[in-house]
Amino acid sequence: MSLVQSVDNVALLPGYLAAGTAILVLLVDLLVARRAVTVAVAALGAGGTAAGAALVGAAGERRTFCVDADCSWVWNGRAALAAVVIALLTLGVLAISGPLLRAGRTPAGEYCFLLACAMTGGVVLGAAGDLITLIVALETLTLPLYVLVGLRRASLAGAEAAVTFFVVSVVATTVTLLGAALLYAVTGSLHLDRLGATLAARDDLTDLPLTTVAVALVVAGLAFKVAAVPFHAWAPATYDGAPLPVAAYLSTASKLGGVVALLAVVQRALPGGVTGPVLALLAVLTMTVGNLVALRQRRTVRLLAWSSVAQAGYILAPLGALALAAGRTPDARAGAYAAAVAYAVFFVLLELAAFAAVVALRPADGDGGTLADLRGAARRHPWVGGAFALALIGLAGLPPGLAGLFAKVTVVRSLLAGHAGWLALVVALNAVLGLAYYLRVTASLYAVPSGVAAARPARAVAVALGVATVVAVVIGVAPQLVLDVAAR
Repeated sequence: MSLVQSVDNVALLPGYLAAGTAILVLLVDLLVARRAVTVAVAALGAGGTAAGAALVGAAGERRTFCVDADCSWVWNGRAALAAVVIALLTLGVLAISGPLLRAGRTPAGEYCFLLACAMTGGVVLGAAGDLITLIVALETLTLPLYVLVGLRRASLAGAEAAVTFFVVSVVATTVTLLGAALLYAVTGSLHLDRLGATLAARDDLTDLPLTTVAVALVVAGLAFKVAAVPFHAWAPATYDGAPLPVAAYLSTASKLGGVVALLAVVQRALPGGVTGPVLALLAVLTMTVGNLVALRQRRTVRLLAWSSVAQAGYILAPLGALALAAGRTPDARAGAYAAAVAYAVFFVLLELAAFAAVVALRPADGDGGTLADLRGAARRHPWVGGAFALALIGLAGLPPGLAGLFAKVTVVRSLLAGHAGWLALVVALNAVLGLAYYLRVTASLYAVPSGVAAARPARAVAVALGVATVVAVVIGVAPQLVLDVAAR
């Protein structure tokens, strides 16, 4: 066996662009030291990363860092989709960060550099072909967010949120690494495809208690990253203590990264008969607890945080069909994986639009406030309020929010195809439960105003909100485009 690895620099181009953006931002901030220039360079780098990822992905699958058939970097349609979405989310968060950076409590250079570093981890994550690359990429996505959460000067809430997030994430990473080490002890491999082939070919390994423990640890560690119940307690406090744009990034790009990592190990490495029941239980607990607790929230960001927890349950639900033999047929598995990816993409776009609307309606450098503060906001700012309402309706899965409606239909369809009708019923019941708080907030936007004056939204925030809304509408009208890429 040859130990010389081949290197395909074209396949690595998206990673180069993302990492180059971080380095360039650091140099520009050092040499020019102008906020507008630094933000512009970061935005151009994020846009260039998205374009580069799409172009490389359109050329077909490319592999590099290979030893025989085992490759540590696999760039395919799904990796390109994840990279493009994460880069565009970074661009969107930069756009809504203008009021925060102009307020002066957050240094622009460090802020943009850390966002670019997190984007680099997200771009690499989709192409990871082994557990070590996967975990390092996931930590590269997450590590800058510890600092971003607490980056505002003299913010006690931000510092507390950062410490909470750091402690929980360190535990999650430790658990995941322990699971990976045990899998290596059992199989002698860390490459995802080799792990899957080894465990599928040898029933004696699958039956070992050590294998079950290893699989459980890996799934549990990654469940922290998507804030799945019971590994969710960090999310509401962290989102509420973080600056609003950082909370938006946590709820979108960070969660998408966790989904991509979890999907990679479930699809390519871990036995479905072991992971299926665990994921089904996590999905039921996550969507139910998230919706029930969201009903009681009075703070805007905490409501969106608990809503994000519930949405993670819907993303995990298709993978729960692997618990049944009918859900592990090739067609059923392909449908489940595509449904999970498509739902995650639709969710993060709608969630970004919701956070952009909150940023537009709140004071610069302010927190999300309470739901009472948003009363009548759509009367004062019809376009912003309308976009916010559309995002909430989409998250609820109602028309005219076609993206959210299609996402839930896709999840239910994949569950029925896997003969997991009971789980499809749980999804439907939770979707009805979620209507209570989504429609309550939407109605509050159009209620009689409370009399509190609202500042005019910043132009960049309004543009980001408009673009996110338009993209959500477009993919709602033509959702098959996302589903086709997700199925690759």
